[in-house]
Amino acid sequence: MHQNIGEQFTIDDMARTANYSKFHFSRAFQRVTGVSPGRFLAAIRLQEAKRLLVSTTLTVTDISHRVGYTSVGTFSSRFRSSVGVSPTTYRQLGGFAPHIPMARRAVDARPASVQGEISAPLGSPSGLIFVGLFPDGIPQGSPIRCSVLHRPGSYTLTNVPPGTWHLLAHSVAPGRESMLGDGPFAEDLALSVASYGPITVRPGVPFAHADLHLRPICMLDPPVLLALLDVRTIALGADAAC
Repeated sequence: MHQNIGEQFTIDDMARTANYSKFHFSRAFQRVTGVSPGRFLAAIRLQEAKRLLVSTTLTVTDISHRVGYTSVGTFSSRFRSSVGVSPTTYRQLGGFAPHIPMARRAVDARPASVQGEISAPLGSPSGLIFVGLFPDGIPQGSPIRCSVLHRPGSYTLTNVPPGTWHLLAHSVAPGRESMLGDGPFAEDLALSVASYGPITVRPGVPFAHADLHLRPICMLDPPVLLALLDVRTIALGADAAC
């Protein structure tokens, strides 16, 4: 996928490359990565578009074609829904966002909370830690609920509506945010991720517990499509809402 990101190919093509049947390949791929091959491919295409927007002067049209889209309108629409801003705005912001809006969901009269601990490897530097609940295993679009921590420790997400959610977290090492635009795998050096789920939140159940352990991102992890939070917009000294 990474080597042929701009080419038009199908799940059948990928399965044939792996010498699997399409159905066995899809099941094995989802078991390892947490998402389907098609969703993973779409995600890494948008991740490459993010990189090109902040590291080149290519036009939005050229970038859309380079990452496999034949329609710039479709590309721009999917980019906005996944990243949170349009391609042009993302470039203007330098790849960062002042805030991450949460999805508007009706909340039960007795809302639930999801809480736990976020840990990181001993001695590893950690910057802001974003943690949020999403409909699937890719951190994209508007989270159901989210929070930002300044360091590993306890988190609590309140007013969580009933449903089945994936708990996802990511953190960029301090001072290394700019490395994310240096190359297709530069994020491996600076970005840590963690995931848990799916979590089922049921009406009348007051809270769910889930612990997360941050680790360096690898090629089998779905990319973080949300625009990274601009550290300058987060008040120091306390956890913040998104």
